[in-house]
Amino acid sequence: MGREQWKKIWVGSAGNMVEWFDWFVYASFAVYFADAFFPKGNDTANLMNTMGIFAVGFFMRPVGGWLLGRIGDRRGRKAALTLTVTLMSASAVLIAVAPTYAVAGYGGIAVLLVARMLQGLSVGGEYAASATYLTEASAPDRRGFASSFQYVSMTAGQLLGLGLQIILQRSMSEQALHSWAWRIPFIVGALGAGIVFYLRRNMLETDVYADDDHAQTDPDRGTMKALWAHRREAFLVIALTMGGTVAYYTYTTYLTKYLSGTAGLSKPTASLVSFCALFLFMCLQPLAGRLSDRIGRRPLLITFAIGSTFLTVPIMTLLKHAGSFWPALGLSMLALVVVTGYTSINACVKAELFPTGIRALGVALPYAIANALFGGTAEYVALWFKNGGIESGFYWYVSGCAAVSLIVYLTMRETRTIDLQRLGKGAGDGPTDRVLAS
Repeated sequence: MGREQWKKIWVGSAGNMVEWFDWFVYASFAVYFADAFFPKGNDTANLMNTMGIFAVGFFMRPVGGWLLGRIGDRRGRKAALTLTVTLMSASAVLIAVAPTYAVAGYGGIAVLLVARMLQGLSVGGEYAASATYLTEASAPDRRGFASSFQYVSMTAGQLLGLGLQIILQRSMSEQALHSWAWRIPFIVGALGAGIVFYLRRNMLETDVYADDDHAQTDPDRGTMKALWAHRREAFLVIALTMGGTVAYYTYTTYLTKYLSGTAGLSKPTASLVSFCALFLFMCLQPLAGRLSDRIGRRPLLITFAIGSTFLTVPIMTLLKHAGSFWPALGLSMLALVVVTGYTSINACVKAELFPTGIRALGVALPYAIANALFGGTAEYVALWFKNGGIESGFYWYVSGCAAVSLIVYLTMRETRTIDLQRLGKGAGDGPTDRVLAS
């Protein structure tokens, strides 16, 4: 890869890291501020309410996917990526200054809700703009490797959030964390977003988009009309995302709560387990992405789906009785190795399905819909099962979602050999028919 390609990947990844830092610290610090915005009472119920607002952000993602996907296809990937980080910065500031229930009653919840809606808009467009940008910015035989940095940066953002949480847990009292210190990560996120805004203002557009005259002049580019012409690929994105997003959020954002609330580990130990597992998980992404450039995307997706379908129940059951750091880390790492088969390549797989003029919207909207239905509700569903006294039902739910995606992976075509330059010459051409010989 050339220097310019690495520069594009670095800038795209840095922004993605800050986006997902802000997105995930809400989930990881929810155990501390859940009681601040609701009347005192049932801790699990308050956490469910807080995670319900978390899920609202996911339901705004289809709107963000449509809006920012349209901007990405009509005005360029750079314009969409700059706008996403601006929205995320605003949402982080709102959460940082949101008044508690004791100060403003339910007014604080209203501020929190608006902030999460802005985050949903931002992340709804960020995923697709980032996936499209990283895929287009790389050499044809390195798309899996390059696009894997999307989850490297996403995980890095979460690691920064968890690392900050561990530092605060070890340097501040429990009372301080519940009282005011939970606001610190949102202040940090807002500052980081400001830095990335500057970087993205000066980033380079991808050659695939810049050189495609048809994609930039077609009046239907980035529209629902153009997306409808590729509805088969759009439904494919929803189906192949279903199992992956549920498994990903189960073993990332929900894992810390599960280890502390169900497995009985202390909050600092649970956070440390998540931090170590996620660090190793992050390091695996480029390796798996590069492997997909050699053997194809489908083998990795199928491996993930089989593993998640048959191993989720035993892994979650054993985690419940892990009892200490090392068993919990080993089981968490096993789960994340399985999930790597999806996370390392899902960005490029989706981007490879669509031509240039509809690529950002084609990835953004169906992916956001799938996340709203399955990823965003994963924690809420888990807590609902727990509150109902049948927590193991959630394990089977995750397995079932993975089984559905397995069927899709077994029947879909390989996308590794698709030529993005050729694919972008006509927005009306069927992308799934343009598969070159290996």
